[in-house]
Amino acid sequence: MSTGQSKRTDPAAEDAAPGTANPESEDRTDRTGGGAQAGSESASDAGDANGESDHAAAEIARLTAENEKLRDQALRAMAETENIRRRTEREKEDTAKYAVTKLARDLLDVADNLRRALDAVPAETIEASEDLRKIVDGVAATEKGLIDTFDRHGITRIDPQDEKFDPNFHQAMMEVPATGKPGGTVVQVLAPGYVIHGRLLRAAMVAVAASGEPPQRVDTSA
Repeated sequence: MSTGQSKRTDPAAEDAAPGTANPESEDRTDRTGGGAQAGSESASDAGDANGESDHAAAEIARLTAENEKLRDQALRAMAETENIRRRTEREKEDTAKYAVTKLARDLLDVADNLRRALDAVPAETIEASEDLRKIVDGVAATEKGLIDTFDRHGITRIDPQDEKFDPNFHQAMMEVPATGKPGGTVVQVLAPGYVIHGRLLRAAMVAVAASGEPPQRVDTSA
């Protein structure tokens, strides 16, 4: 073998030489590393999706609770508004009903005086005088007109003769003994009472039968 002849290099030896990269090995490494990275990215995406789902659920719960709170407030406000409306209507009706209370109370004395004038004239005197009868008829017509006006405004006369005494509508001025009626019975109406739409305007002034019977006299002359 001559010294001038060049050496032939073994291709397999060159492939196995140190420091030389193996293409197949690099390809396997790339595939392994890429799979691990893809798995990590998938897990990260799944975690993000779960986090977003939890956040959405919490937001829905918060909005639901807020909606219930606002609904409750709205219902309470509606109920309060309805109560105010009803109270206003009731006060308006009461004002309309009792607007004439003061005037009616002042006119009660007029009604009393008309009745006293009629009661003061004896029936036989009226029959004896035509002129007096006309005057009495005029006074009676005036009294009736006043009472009719009271009725139109819800003012009703109380005349509790022979009725049980009622402290809500009657005022006892005296007790009358030995009337032969049960105790507490109205035996005389001194002045009639009046109510306006069921509310007391003036109590009837009455005399009532005394409770119990007076003691019987014992005859000791025998």
